[in-house]
Amino acid sequence: MLIRSVLASLGRGFAAALLVGGLSIGSAAAQDRDGVERQFRSWLQQEVWPRAAANGVSRATFDGAFADIRLDWDLPDLVPPGSAPAPRRQSQAEFGAPSRYFSRGSIDGATSVGRQMAARHAVALDRAARATGVPGHIILAIWGRESGYGRVDIPHDAFRVLGSKGFMSTRAAYFTDELIAALRIAEAGHAPERAMRSSWAGALGQPQFMPSSFLRYAADGDGDGRADIWRSEADTIASIGTYLARHGWQSGRDWGFEVDVPAAVSCAMEGPDQARPISEWAGMGITRVSGQPFPDHEVRQSGSLLMPAGRFGPAFIVTPNFYVLKDYNMSDLYALFVGHVGDRIAYGMGDFARSWSSADRLLRSDIAGMQRALEDRGYDVGGADGLPGFRTRRSIGRWQESTGQAPTCFPTARIIELLK
Repeated sequence: MLIRSVLASLGRGFAAALLVGGLSIGSAAAQDRDGVERQFRSWLQQEVWPRAAANGVSRATFDGAFADIRLDWDLPDLVPPGSAPAPRRQSQAEFGAPSRYFSRGSIDGATSVGRQMAARHAVALDRAARATGVPGHIILAIWGRESGYGRVDIPHDAFRVLGSKGFMSTRAAYFTDELIAALRIAEAGHAPERAMRSSWAGALGQPQFMPSSFLRYAADGDGDGRADIWRSEADTIASIGTYLARHGWQSGRDWGFEVDVPAAVSCAMEGPDQARPISEWAGMGITRVSGQPFPDHEVRQSGSLLMPAGRFGPAFIVTPNFYVLKDYNMSDLYALFVGHVGDRIAYGMGDFARSWSSADRLLRSDIAGMQRALEDRGYDVGGADGLPGFRTRRSIGRWQESTGQAPTCFPTARIIELLK
């Protein structure tokens, strides 16, 4: 799943691709590009074609997919033959504070268009909900986040992207597997001719499925015998619902609730591995910001504390369905955006009750250094990747508690300095 913001996010991803791709182009400048192109054609015939044929792909489909296809040298993370991978310039990447993810334009746009789509595609949404147990408003919110309800241009030829990355990227084996999956999709006739459009990472169509995900989860929502996630809204809706259902969506449960967390409840209690019955959270003094009690059907079931900005932003009790949303895109903020927009579409809910506080301007390399310092002290941060997930956030809180500080569970410049 690739596109991260309604109508604008593909442009952001494109900009990043061009930036990193520019580095790849520079490292490849000394290459004989015509020679590399010849190696690419040889690789297609000698390595890809035998695998494709073994997977039931016809010669006609194979030749049609790669007719006039040349390498896309503008893609990120390319490693042309004879060159070494370009070093990652992570120190130049700024950490994106949570507040940026919930911009006024993206929230309002996804909500207003989502309500229009709810009325326009009511039959397809109802059919998908009955078949999968996934509510229509959740399907809509993902559709909006991934492709602006099909309004965002999907600009790339999937075979060119996957072929280029399979031949010369830092994850060549993965993308070669995805290329074979894309050829199987073409062989099955799901996509109209020349409609196999993808993102710069090879994600397909309106739901932004990687080809292997398409083969597992794409569904025929309009009954024409194909799963056309490029041009069919009904197929797109059915496919998103099927994906979530197969990943364990629990029918009849919500995704989560915004809550007030009293100071006596540590933010270091965050995380799905510290889940407990929602009644226990309520017994600690955690209450819904709406003033309403937790629903009767939820109180005896499992819930987890989620504080994506620590003590500097909204807090939530989330159900296992929240983590199903994360299976679509491994980001707390993505899943939170989807749940929030879905609630706005279905129930007319407003903004979060608590706003996101301003965060220090930090580089991802700064956060990665902080994570390594916490690891050196014995904390599990989930990897020093410069992204403060729940393991990093609660590790900050546990370290703060161990040193007599009030836990805030979010990286700041002061914390980074103290951990040096």
